[in-house]
Amino acid sequence: MDGLWLYGLHAVRAALANPRRKVKRAILTARAAEELGPKLLGRVRHEVADGDAVSRVLPQGAVHQGVALSCEPLAGRKLADVLQPPPTRSGSAGSISPQGGGDRRIVLVLDQISDPHNAGAILRTAAAFGVAAVIVQDRNSPPESGALAKAASGALDIVPVVSVVNISRALEELGKLDFWRIALAGDGEGPLKDAAREGDVALVLGSEGSGIRRLVREHCDTAVFVPIDSAMESLNVSNAAAIALYELRRD
Repeated sequence: MDGLWLYGLHAVRAALANPRRKVKRAILTARAAEELGPKLLGRVRHEVADGDAVSRVLPQGAVHQGVALSCEPLAGRKLADVLQPPPTRSGSAGSISPQGGGDRRIVLVLDQISDPHNAGAILRTAAAFGVAAVIVQDRNSPPESGALAKAASGALDIVPVVSVVNISRALEELGKLDFWRIALAGDGEGPLKDAAREGDVALVLGSEGSGIRRLVREHCDTAVFVPIDSAMESLNVSNAAAIALYELRRD
């Protein structure tokens, strides 16, 4: 293997459709070529081969659906660049800020979530609920990889991922931008539905093992929980993210 290889139809389709993604070459089966279509494949040098040829350039056991794409990792993004000013609506009373859950900007902050499958699943959910950005730390987070992209099902090339040196400082920056910073924790002060006030929200998720670090939590405005039955101690972090984002998007 050489360089970064993405695989799976959704991940490769999103990468080819992303103008920020620098692509090198693709190896794919005739069926995968038909699925992707000539418009996307016209962007990259590609070779039509059998499934075994695709498997040979990928990690053992990769579920590639007949396509592998060699490309460069995405260039880094800055938080200020991806958080555009919130949309305004014009009416008889002039412009107003968004009020409903469907209009608010949501940022996810992942504190030491290192499993690529969990991180990928969270990215997929983030894309489904229109998250503006996902913030990760430059260490203790999974590097960009085929496994992460496959788990994200294309969302890696849809949702801006911002890597920062210090999560706490990123939360300070979000606070200055009037984001309400919510830590999701099992011992939170109340249920999420009571804290999901109007306006922009930064939702902080911690690893399943150690949770949100103390200093990170101290930089949040509140800590909340998702009510679950006492038969289970906790939810998988990607499932908790999906439930929380649904609650934040409810009007």
